[in-house]
Formats: sequence, C-alpha cells, structure tokens
Amino acid sequence: MTWRTRNLKTLSAVSFAQDAASELLYPILPIFLTVTLGAPVVVVGLVEGLAEGAAAITKLIAGRISDGRARKPIIFVGYLLAGIGKLLVALAFIWPVALLGRVVDRLGKGVRGAPRDALLVMDIPVENRGKAIGFHRAADTAGAVVGPLLGLLIIHFADGSLRLALWIALIPAGLSVFFIKFVKESEPPKRGGDSAVSGALPAELKRLVLLMGLFGLVNFPDALILLHLYQIGFSTFAVVALYALFNFSYALLAYPLGALTDRIPKHRIFAGGLIAFAIAYIGLSLTNSQGISILLLLVYGGFAACNDAVGKSWVAKIAPNDRQGSAQGLFQGVSGGAILIAGIWAGLSWGEFGNLPLFISGVVAIFVAIALWRDILKTGLPQ
Repeated sequence: MTWRTRNLKTLSAVSFAQDAASELLYPILPIFLTVTLGAPVVVVGLVEGLAEGAAAITKLIAGRISDGRARKPIIFVGYLLAGIGKLLVALAFIWPVALLGRVVDRLGKGVRGAPRDALLVMDIPVENRGKAIGFHRAADTAGAVVGPLLGLLIIHFADGSLRLALWIALIPAGLSVFFIKFVKESEPPKRGGDSAVSGALPAELKRLVLLMGLFGLVNFPDALILLHLYQIGFSTFAVVALYALFNFSYALLAYPLGALTDRIPKHRIFAGGLIAFAIAYIGLSLTNSQGISILLLLVYGGFAACNDAVGKSWVAKIAPNDRQGSAQGLFQGVSGGAILIAGIWAGLSWGEFGNLPLFISGVVAIFVAIALWRDILKTGLPQ
C-alpha cells in the first residue's frame, strides 16, 4: 500500500490553499492592529492568545466527536469558519472586530484540525505515518511561504495597503473550502467495547500531552516575534519577507523530520527542536542586530517543523486507529490552551520588561529538552 493516498494529496492541497490565506494575513496582523487600528501592544498577545484558546477548546471537542463518525462534514465546517473569520478581519475598523474575526478563524482551525489529521493517516500503515504527516506539513507550510510573498507583492504595488492584502487573502481561503469536495470519506473505525468509548488512550500519550502542555505555557504566539522584528527596525515589507523566509525553513525541514520519526526515537528529535527554540528565543532577547535576527529566525523554523511534523506523527503512531481524532484533539487542544496563557502573560509583560519574555521562554525550553533527551521523567516514551 502506498502512503501517498488520495486523501493525503487532496488534504495537502486544501491545507496549502488555506495556509496561503492565513499566512498572508498573519504577519501583517500585529502591525494592522497596532498601527492601522491603534490597539496597544498587549492586544496583540490577547488576540493571538484568545484565538489559540478558542482553537484549543474546539480541537478537544471536534477530535473526540469525529471518532466513529463521518469526518468530511466537520472538516468542511472548519474551513468555512476560517473563511468567515478572515472576512471579519478584513471588514474591521476597530480592533475588537478584528479580535472577533481572528477568534472565528481559529475556531475553524480547531474544528478541522484533529478530524483532518485523523482522516489523512487512516489508510496509511503505522510505519509510514511519520513521512505522510511530514509531507502534509510541508505542503501546508509551502502555502505559508506563498502567502507572505503574495502579501509582499500586494503591499508593494498597492502603496502599502494592509487592508487590500486582507481582502485578497479571501481568495485562497475560498479555494480551500472548494477543494474539500474532492476528499474521499472512508468508513471510520468503529469503537469497540466500553473501554474504547470511555476514552482509554495510551499512558505514554497522556504523559507526552502533559509535558508539551507545560512547554506550551512559554511558547507564546509568533505574532509577538514578528512585532519584535518590527520594533528593532524592520519595515512592514521586511517583516512579511522574513516571515516567508521563516516558513521556507519550516517547509524545507517538515518532511525530513517527519520521516525521521519512522526510523529513530522521536523524543530525541523533539528535544533537538526545543534546543532550536531556545537558541532562537534567547538569541532574539539578547540582540537588536538585524542580521543575527534573520539567522535566528531560520533556526526557529527548525523548531516549528519539529513541533508540528514530529509532534503530530508521534501522536499518530501512539494512538489506536479508532482513537486518532481524540488523540490529535487532546494533543493539539492542550498545547493550544497553554499558548493562550503564554500569549496573555507575554503580551502583558512585553512593554514593561522588554525582551525578558523571550529569554524566560528560551531557558524553560532548555530544561524541557533535557527532560525529553534523558527521559528523566520516566515517561516510557516509545522508541
């Protein structure tokens, strides 16, 4: 059986289009909020934190209800909500409306994420799921390269109009909803027995979720990183270009890192990703050099690829087929909920303490990386 299934290819195209839309919007949103709409800096952390929190809650619910049910309609609703959210942001003339739009957008992500990830691995052998998820994440993030580049063109030729860029983002968002039509709904595995219905997930998965949830408390939204780049002297155009460069690094590494999980211990790969996170965050906290900041952003792309591709493939390998949706929802939901808290505390302390949130997060990541590498928590992580 080939691991490059029809659903993997179709859902990769869906994610490519949606991420092109999302990542066209994302790097300009902090500047749109603070400059165009006049919101204070704390609102950037609040918007992204609440957006991730909304996504976290819906991931937990959507993942659980998708097990044993048709997943395609749930995925469709998720992508439709994302389009509606982007429309609200484009229409916003006061920051609370942009907040509402961002939350609706992320609600859509929460609804679609776990059912989509469960559906795309359903017909793929366990030993090939790492490379399959890596392939999907690479396609998804390729859209995240195209989106900011498209935004650059719009900003350049439309005399810096951020609002026009927000309107253009609706086109690929609409395409992603249309592409859902071509997803093939396979028969979802039936839950068997009372223990399956009660939600018995493997112990190592629960321990992994707990550890990643703790790390998520210092993994604040990337919007604050972009705002930091703007504050040290990069123009709006340059910030969007750097975000495209970051996503290029991410896309380049997602597939090979995902494939590695089919061959070597996953906790070692993830620990390496956390070290990349620590280098990037601590480095950014200590320098205002634009050249060094660019190099650190590339390093940070390695963490992003590891966090997404390795984390999801890890869960896909641990969880039984009839619990894939619940497992992905739990993992993604707890991580997103932790990011809600991280976004709020980092946003509140950003103006008062300068770059200290970056430094604190980097130091915590080092300790989590050591815990994973040495397995000192006795988690029994799979090899």
